[in-house]
Amino acid sequence: MEPYEFPGDGQYDVGFLLIPGFSQLAFSSALEPLRMANHLTDRRLYRWHLLSRDGEPVKASSDLAAGVDAGLASSPRLDLVLVCAGIEVQSHCDRDTLQWLRRQAGRRLPLGAVCTGGYVLAQAGLLDGYRCTLHWEHISSLHEALQFPQVTFCSQLFVLDRDRYTCSGGIAPLDMMLTLIARQQGLGLAEAIAEEFIHERIRGVGDRQRNPLRVRLGHSHPKLEEVATLMEANLQEPLTLDELASHADLSRRQLERLFQRYVDCPPLKYYMDLRLMRARQLLRQTHMPITDVAMACGFVSPPHFTKSYRDRFGHSPSRERERRRDREAAAQAASPPLTHSQADHSQ
Repeated sequence: MEPYEFPGDGQYDVGFLLIPGFSQLAFSSALEPLRMANHLTDRRLYRWHLLSRDGEPVKASSDLAAGVDAGLASSPRLDLVLVCAGIEVQSHCDRDTLQWLRRQAGRRLPLGAVCTGGYVLAQAGLLDGYRCTLHWEHISSLHEALQFPQVTFCSQLFVLDRDRYTCSGGIAPLDMMLTLIARQQGLGLAEAIAEEFIHERIRGVGDRQRNPLRVRLGHSHPKLEEVATLMEANLQEPLTLDELASHADLSRRQLERLFQRYVDCPPLKYYMDLRLMRARQLLRQTHMPITDVAMACGFVSPPHFTKSYRDRFGHSPSRERERRRDREAAAQAASPPLTHSQADHSQ
């Protein structure tokens, strides 16, 4: 089904709801195409409004504060709301923000999100029955925690499903917004904007978020990418080196040589690092018991998991979980809830 079409009058108001800890890069990548569309056409095709829960400046993940135009209680008429989030997003899904988003959905307003903003929409129940995406670091955590079972999470750069537009982090919002602009104003304008930003190609909904091994190598190596993909798909029940080699139609020795030459480490060490990085994501982003985290990452022995984790990160899994609780407490202390009078005004 085609997503919501932009109004035909050329005046489109986008509200950017900034959640504390939002990614400045993802936010800017979503906003700048709108500015450039106005500049290149010499028309005010788009207006944008920066919103926060209480109308106060919002600190990004870089710790820089961004001023806003309004709070939720006095938000202007909008054609689209994009939730911009980043780190510690779970700590900022307060009742008033979720209720405000539900009211916008009740008015049939299209809703979108960049980076981890999709988590906020999902927490509000506004992605049930939809396909969506968010930053890849969080997708696996939600799957393991069995959170939001009515939501279909995808590993694409961005997903346009009816009146929900969701996008991963980094510069991926640039591609999503260029796609939306192309649907309203034509591909020519979108391509001109991409050229202004020295953006070689407008990536589409079929593009995936990440290929970490390709980024690390600086080029594509099909056999290595095939094995790395197998590893990532089999973290809970790790494959043996012989099984990995067989799937890639290589000998064990050939596989070891490829990893040593291009990745500068043995394949099993690379595999272990993937498992430990997944474990850290789960410890930071879910409330799963540590023993469940260990099992989800292929460790049948808790002592082995603890030792491997400490060797890799310099502290134990329990210490990682304590750090998370400390961060959540600090985030909640820095964001007091709206007063009842403020909530009443936002009805």
